Amino acid sequence: MASEHRYLVALGSNRRLAGIGDPRAVLDATLGALAHEGWRVEAVARYIESAPVGPSLRRYTNGAALIVGDLAPPDALENLQGIEQAFGRDRRGQRWRSRTLDLDIVLWSGGTWHSSGLTIPHPLFRQRDFVLRPTAQIAPNWRDPVSGLSLRQLAARAGRPD
Repeated sequence: MASEHRYLVALGSNRRLAGIGDPRAVLDATLGALAHEGWRVEAVARYIESAPVGPSLRRYTNGAALIVGDLAPPDALENLQGIEQAFGRDRRGQRWRSRTLDLDIVLWSGGTWHSSGLTIPHPLFRQRDFVLRPTAQIAPNWRDPVSGLSLRQLAARAGRPD
């Protein structure tokens, strides 16, 4: 029997998707796609709006979900990228351009993971308020295995001016 793994996943969208709707509708539909793929969605953060990182001019709708499944990190990443692709995500071309769906593994119940193409915790999550605020909503006491700080603490620090 496979063991269960918990993943904290950042959700983002800044493009409409034909047949689904605006970015909020895309994120709502993503939750259904996760369940369809066998993930148990345990918690979902309220969506927030954020400025884009990089060249895109469109604002993002961001959120987070706490999901549970039996996939190890590389397989979880492959599964999440398959969902992105089903929602029209094209990984070719310019980095950080607008996209219908972005799913990033932020943390997982196993602590850290380093392999080709995947690092957990997500290397940039500590600097991204649009990731920290939603993740802290649904998992405030989850600790970053690198810094030892809780998501609540990291979110509070991100909101303070330097």
